[in-house]
Amino acid sequence: MGEAANRAGTVAMAAAADAAAHACASAGRCFIAADVGGTNARLSVMHVHPDGGLQVLSWCRYPCADYPSLAAILAEFVEDHPAREGIDCMVIASAGVVLDDEVINSNLPWRISLAQLRSELHLRELHVVNDFAAAAHGTTRLQPGDTRLLTPGVADAAPGPALVVGPGTGLGAAICIPQAQGVTVLPTEAGMAAFAPGDEREIAVLRWLRKHGQRHVCTEQLLSGPGLVNAYRALAEQAGAAAQWQAPAAITQAARAGDSVALEAVQLFCGVLGSVIGDLAMTASATRVFVAGGVVPQLLDFLPRSEFAARLVDKGAMRAVLERVPVHLVENEKLGVLGAASWYLQHLQQRDHREKAAHRQAAAT
Repeated sequence: MGEAANRAGTVAMAAAADAAAHACASAGRCFIAADVGGTNARLSVMHVHPDGGLQVLSWCRYPCADYPSLAAILAEFVEDHPAREGIDCMVIASAGVVLDDEVINSNLPWRISLAQLRSELHLRELHVVNDFAAAAHGTTRLQPGDTRLLTPGVADAAPGPALVVGPGTGLGAAICIPQAQGVTVLPTEAGMAAFAPGDEREIAVLRWLRKHGQRHVCTEQLLSGPGLVNAYRALAEQAGAAAQWQAPAAITQAARAGDSVALEAVQLFCGVLGSVIGDLAMTASATRVFVAGGVVPQLLDFLPRSEFAARLVDKGAMRAVLERVPVHLVENEKLGVLGAASWYLQHLQQRDHREKAAHRQAAAT
């Protein structure tokens, strides 16, 4: 496959993103892009250049738990950033579903009222896109320095679909398929798929979760920030030890300090991460993988000492295929807002094409 193939795939995705950007570049317009996760909301004012490039004019991160609503966060953001003057369009990347003009997400401390946002910010356009669909769009905007290779020696990829996956407050995943005009992104609910244990230790953790009231044990109950806590609590109980730590960062720090149960939990997490990425890459026929989310960056020093790499490719006859799939960790915290912005530009381009087609059809009749 080699470097030329990798360049071809990257160029195809970047070209698709640039084509979409031209849909509103002529006006040099600005809009607000938001990436609302279970822990933090990241907001930006985006500007589209005449050449189709995206520029982040301002960007801020807000802890969701510190505010009573997204509207309160936006009010502070708008007040602090003069670049927002005259902006009447906004796109939000968020997990959850839209029901009765509200975004409902069990990982957020509040619901997002779209009517309230339209009213208070005087918005003409307001869109909501799945958070990992946005992340998938965002990978088309990444620069070489924005990622770290997690598969040493496997950097090149053939053209084809990209898998974007990320353990954070939950587990998100999406598939990005490059097309001649834009990209096709397929959001998934991979985090809700049933957890498949890979060894006796993971079977024991699965039994612990079922014993504690989880009839359906989904993958994100092990592969997420709260999932790491679940694994630690299960292993502590099985070892007859007290579960001292109740937060992912505390468990990770305890593992570094030599706590044996915390270290076992982190190692289990890394192994499950490799196994799940391998499963999803096979399902999506992905030729490359991007890992996002807030948990994996905390575990970088553990990954090389874990079963991550072995479990990633341990898929029977598919081993030879997966051994050629590079896995990159995204280290650009603006991925979500870049992705939401890229989605919006492609949305405008597609809307423009539909309107022109409708006019041509009307003229023909």
